[in-house]
Amino acid sequence: MKRGKFCWEIHCKKLNFKVLIFNKKVMEVIGIIKAKFDTQVVSERFKKRDFVLTVEPGSPYPQHVSFQLVQDKVSLIDNFNIGEEVKVLFNLKGREWVSPQGETKYFNTIDAWRLEKVGAGQSSSSSSSHSQPTSMETGAPPVFTSTSVDDDLPF
Repeated sequence: MKRGKFCWEIHCKKLNFKVLIFNKKVMEVIGIIKAKFDTQVVSERFKKRDFVLTVEPGSPYPQHVSFQLVQDKVSLIDNFNIGEEVKVLFNLKGREWVSPQGETKYFNTIDAWRLEKVGAGQSSSSSSSHSQPTSMETGAPPVFTSTSVDDDLPF
């Protein structure tokens, strides 16, 4: 594990995987689009759309991560095809809910707000002008990317 100016960098040689952990809640991940779902209109004021990204596709245990796009961002996935490699910028959110019986439950949401073609250097043309700031502007979002950098971790 290495400590950088703004983050902790962890390399996992066996899975060919690198994680950068930052202080902000804005994060990035690169993966392959596995599934896209239709937009759901939850109410007259709220709509969402889910998609699944396969992360670590070459590992023995690929991760299929579900993301959600909300409101004006639901069309961001339209310009991408299943099987295409993309970088997703997202916010990780969590909530606590107490049932009428007093049982506490916790829920997580992964809200994507920008999609970029890998290697193209461009974000989706559907990205709005009032998007969240880029990773360089925020100073430190976590990044999950594939790499072949050697590490000193035993796993």
